[in-house]
Amino acid sequence: MNVDFAPVRLVPAYRKVADAILERILDRTLPHGQRLPPEAELAEKFGVNRGTLREALRDLQSQGLLTRQRGSKRMVVTQPQASQLADGLQRAFAIQGITALEVWEALRVLEPPLAEAAALARTDIDVAALQEVVARYSADHTEAGHAVQHVGTFFRTVAAASRNRVLALAQEPLVRLLEPTLALVIDRVPQARKRIEDAERQVAEAIIAGDTARAQAWMGKHIRDLRRGYELAGITLETTVEATPAAG
Repeated sequence: MNVDFAPVRLVPAYRKVADAILERILDRTLPHGQRLPPEAELAEKFGVNRGTLREALRDLQSQGLLTRQRGSKRMVVTQPQASQLADGLQRAFAIQGITALEVWEALRVLEPPLAEAAALARTDIDVAALQEVVARYSADHTEAGHAVQHVGTFFRTVAAASRNRVLALAQEPLVRLLEPTLALVIDRVPQARKRIEDAERQVAEAIIAGDTARAQAWMGKHIRDLRRGYELAGITLETTVEATPAAG
């Protein structure tokens, strides 16, 4: 009788160590801010040499899960920054050949509910932030690069006002993937700057007033306008998107 067997996967020792530490971080046995034992002690516990342990620690450090505090040799458990998570996601999307259409469709689904949530959860700090970003765009949108930065800041400010970290994290890589094609729209379509300014002012005013229906409706219009901008700029929606650096 012929029986097929799959090859046995050999996992490097450092990966096993990293996975074991990761499991304790995820189940909060090792909470944020917890210092790990000294390297010698950890290596002895895992039954590996110091080189293997250090490779495991470097791997977790690169993921933003561990950090070494200044003046200390001990690693500390930390939380990955949103920018680190977005970096990984947008690179994965870009590698897979995600198109401008797919990014636009995701924003069409995500942004109106974010605006609605922001209208319910906004604080005085959020109100001030929205007023500031709208004013900045109005005063400084003549250069396409500046305008794109302000649009990205606007989307992020709305997400922050929603008080939903999951939605904000989902938004960040999409905003970054949007930026290169949005720059082309703003550069090629003269009326785009004014339409963006009007839409963002309407969204901000609705959020500040706590008008959920109006906030959702205007954000939906804002995103639909973007697709029209692609058409006017001669950008095919099948264009693949490019990963961009984190906002400064």
